[in-house]
Amino acid sequence: MHGGEASHPDSPTTTPEQLAAVRLQEFSGALTHLLPDPDWRFLALPDGQLAAHRPAVMSALQQAIADVTAGSGLPAEQITLVAPYRHDGHTDHDTLGSAAAEAAGAGGHGLLEYPIWYWLRADTADPAWQSWLRLPLDPAEQQAKAAAMASHTSQVRALSGRPGDEVLLPPSFLEHFERPFETFAWQRPAASGGSGAYAAADAEGVFDAVHTGTDDPWHYTTSWYEHRKRSLTLAALPGRNYTAGLEIGCSIGTLSVELAQRCTSFLAVDASSAALAHAARRLEHLPAARTRHLTVPQDWPDGRFDLIVVSEVGYYLAPDELAELFERVEAALLPGGTLALCHWRHPVSGWELDGDSVHAAARRQLRWADAGLYRERDFILEILIAPGAGPDQRQAAAVVPGTDS
Repeated sequence: MHGGEASHPDSPTTTPEQLAAVRLQEFSGALTHLLPDPDWRFLALPDGQLAAHRPAVMSALQQAIADVTAGSGLPAEQITLVAPYRHDGHTDHDTLGSAAAEAAGAGGHGLLEYPIWYWLRADTADPAWQSWLRLPLDPAEQQAKAAAMASHTSQVRALSGRPGDEVLLPPSFLEHFERPFETFAWQRPAASGGSGAYAAADAEGVFDAVHTGTDDPWHYTTSWYEHRKRSLTLAALPGRNYTAGLEIGCSIGTLSVELAQRCTSFLAVDASSAALAHAARRLEHLPAARTRHLTVPQDWPDGRFDLIVVSEVGYYLAPDELAELFERVEAALLPGGTLALCHWRHPVSGWELDGDSVHAAARRQLRWADAGLYRERDFILEILIAPGAGPDQRQAAAVVPGTDS
């Protein structure tokens, strides 16, 4: 894709042009350890600048897919793209990953994303790790991988002993690639006539299975990431108290407990009956809080609300279901009411959407005022306000939902 010529800008011994040529030779040599007859193409795009050349990347990717399809006759769902993780932390890796994700989604292909620089900041307590895939390597595969890694001499060894030629990838970093397995974020290919990803109808079976045998499969109660995210979500809500609150996708109810204490009436819903049983026990000491087994957006509770929270659930819907969810929210939220959105920003294996696409869809469809936005590498938190009455009018006009459970 690019020559890697920008890795040692202060080298006294090797020019960027020389380094680019060396990197090409190393890459070619590495492939011979992995494939008997490697077929590859070098795009000669500038190192560190792929974001500015994304159209060229997309064009080359689409052409490669077309060539494979024409040459093999394989259907779209039998083609898998392999690319760097789209949130890897290196601008070129992120560009390649996002381009591959776009091409895979548009063409109905599978997508395997592999982390590289991400290992420098990875936290295995994060919930996304529950859905990542691990591929064991047999001894021969481990040996081939080690030989391929060693072929990248200009990265794993210093160019020379002089300042500016220091080793690029130290042993502490390379340890991540010496393990007897590979780790991928996996996006399923589209089946014929559909997206191939899960949808709302799959949620109960998927998440009931997740909750079998454990009370807290996502580490909601023990993870600092989860604790911190809940605190930020609660602090971002513009109102101190609400008359009628609704939480979509409450899971085991850790956020629900905090939300319910700020609402005169509070309803927590989830598609998983197993998760909801945990939430009901967690909320049983709060008389204003109720739970209900619903699969949104097909199912929806009666009544109107001045607070609706959609946290870590939007990407478990197909795009058309997400649009229907926001239609439901728009009809159910009182004028001036608060919609709180919070989502993980990384790929979610088996599902078509990610957090950024969920929030972009909300802004695009609702066009409501943005009362708060917090974004970091792992999650995005956003507060949208329905048009209409101010807080005082909203509280007075609230219609408390029924008491069915």
